[in-house]
Amino acid sequence: MKGKPGEMVKADKSIAEKYSEKMGVSKSDIQNGRLYAFIEDWYGTPYHFGGQDKSGIDCSGFVQLLQQQVYGIVLPRMTSQQVGVIKRKYEEQLQEGDLVFWDYDGKKFSHVGVYLQNDYVVHASTSKGVVIIKLHDPYTYKYFSRCGSVIASAVE
Repeated sequence: MKGKPGEMVKADKSIAEKYSEKMGVSKSDIQNGRLYAFIEDWYGTPYHFGGQDKSGIDCSGFVQLLQQQVYGIVLPRMTSQQVGVIKRKYEEQLQEGDLVFWDYDGKKFSHVGVYLQNDYVVHASTSKGVVIIKLHDPYTYKYFSRCGSVIASAVE
């Protein structure tokens, strides 16, 4: 990956084309080359509870690695801890890199992903591995719980 964590680098043309098409935005909207290169590198990696490598990764491990390698932010490892280091927002206020939480199986904040843009989120799905979905997908949205931006001072 080009640049240092937290440094904005331009997306490669092929990555910008792929993700602009996938999310229905213009190529010029794919600004954060580090973010989309990270997603490209991990896309399709299978889900494995407790995993944090290419053989399998879980949702909180994926979000922890993404925040560290893309933004230079150190997050706690578990979803239940990650929700404690965000400043809550309304969905309409979401920005690229913000965290999105869901309550699955009746458990509060049991799943986490990272907001991209145009209502899209990247996460490690238990059934499909690392994928991009619409936040307002009818299946997953009914479990939507909370969202917000990471408070850098809370995790340093």
